[in-house]
Parts: sequence; C-alpha cells; structure tokens
Amino acid sequence: MFFKFSTMEKIFNFIKQRKEVALATCNKNGNPALRIFQIMLIDEQEKILYFATSPKKEVYRQLQDNSNIEILGFADNVSVRISGKAFFDIPDAVCRKIYDENNVLQRLYKQYTDLVYFSLPIKKAVYYDLNQATPIHECFTFENI
Repeated sequence: MFFKFSTMEKIFNFIKQRKEVALATCNKNGNPALRIFQIMLIDEQEKILYFATSPKKEVYRQLQDNSNIEILGFADNVSVRISGKAFFDIPDAVCRKIYDENNVLQRLYKQYTDLVYFSLPIKKAVYYDLNQATPIHECFTFENI
C-alpha cells in the first residue's frame, strides 16, 4: 500500500529531523538579525514550536521589542520557512519539560528558571523541494493563530 505524506506532514518531519534552524528577528534599527536556534519542542496538533533562550541575550530584547520572527531550515535541497509571532506565556510544565529533556540547557544553565521560553504558533509555512523535476513550492497560512 502506498501512503503519500501531506506537505504539512513533510514540514513537521523535516523540522523534527533537523531541529537547528536559522531564526530571524529585527534589531532596534529594524534590520534583520539572524542566528542559529534549536527547536526545543514541537506540538504538531496545535502547530506550535517552542524555544528557549537566556533573558540576558540580545535576541530576547529584540523579541520584546518586536515579536515577529521567521525560521528557516535547509537540507538536501529542501527548505522550510515558518513565520509568526513569539509568545512568552508558556506553561511552567512545558518549560520544565524543555529543560529536563535538553542536556545542553542543563549543562549551560543551573536551573530551568534561568531561561525564558517562547513559542512560535505557525502563522505561515513554506515548503520548497528542489529534488523534483518540477520543484515543489507550497505555502500554508493559518489565520486563526
């Protein structure tokens, strides 16, 4: 039996396998600021990605000033771009789970409360696959988020 994945399933499979993504914010002058981030947790049903950072970092200050963000992952001629707004109202249980399941965070920070956690509800997702004879380019917009 042949099972064809939907493009949204391909997007989630892609980011689950490659959790390191480029995350773009805007600096205080309105210019793009880009850095590598790790997706800490993925909620496929709600279409939400979770991240952690230090409240001492510039990225945290930028997100406080302008919550619009975009992430980009690329591998094997496939790119996934996701955009939306960062939200910092994360349940304590989710924050603990992210910290408890990430050895790097535990190595760098003494306790989970040393970090700030934010989510990216997916507002827009773009899937681009150059491996096909005719490239696949699909865009999804979720207005209810």
